[in-house]
Amino acid sequence: MHFTHTSEAVHAWVHGWALSRGAAEPHPSSWGFTVSTGPPAHATSHVLTTADAATVREITAGTTRPGVRLKAFVRAESLASWITPGWSVADEPGYLMSTQLNPARTPALLPDGYRLRTWTQDGVTYAQVCAADGALAARGQAAVSGATAVIDKVETQPAHRRRGLGRLIMRTLTDAAAGRGAAVGLLASSAEGRALYESTGWAVSAPLANALRGPDPAQH
Repeated sequence: MHFTHTSEAVHAWVHGWALSRGAAEPHPSSWGFTVSTGPPAHATSHVLTTADAATVREITAGTTRPGVRLKAFVRAESLASWITPGWSVADEPGYLMSTQLNPARTPALLPDGYRLRTWTQDGVTYAQVCAADGALAARGQAAVSGATAVIDKVETQPAHRRRGLGRLIMRTLTDAAAGRGAAVGLLASSAEGRALYESTGWAVSAPLANALRGPDPAQH
């Protein structure tokens, strides 16, 4: 969908994801990008546009700082067989998903008792749904980078699920992104979120596996 190869979609996704997270511009390398966010977390993620055993072993062997993450668009079992000691792979599968964005449609209906707020700041559009008591019920955000919108941090609080709020957030964000000139949407999904996104027209473009560098046992 607008991308000939998965690496092209990953390239577009990582720039929008970095914008959404308020990170510095992704630093390119021969295998992909490094994304670093500022305080308080000072988190670092290595994002591989393409992944193979030799590349993953080289990166993970050379990274010893705890808390560094690695994202590869392969199946989790493949990544788990390539990483070096000190790293772990999340059990839950992830997915890179995409969709074509269309011009804004008729606004989605907001369930009774809820109110929707949207705003855009520094290239990122935010959407929040609050309950009658003011409590946050659902949220999400979209970063537009060129012709691509990256949807990020979509969540519905457990007490407010099964009321269409997740679909409302997705509709609001994709309509806003299309209105800002984006033609294609990308997002990183968990297994739990995949059903919601597929029900709103998204499709899986590639698997996504996440690895985390833990502390060195020899230092504890």
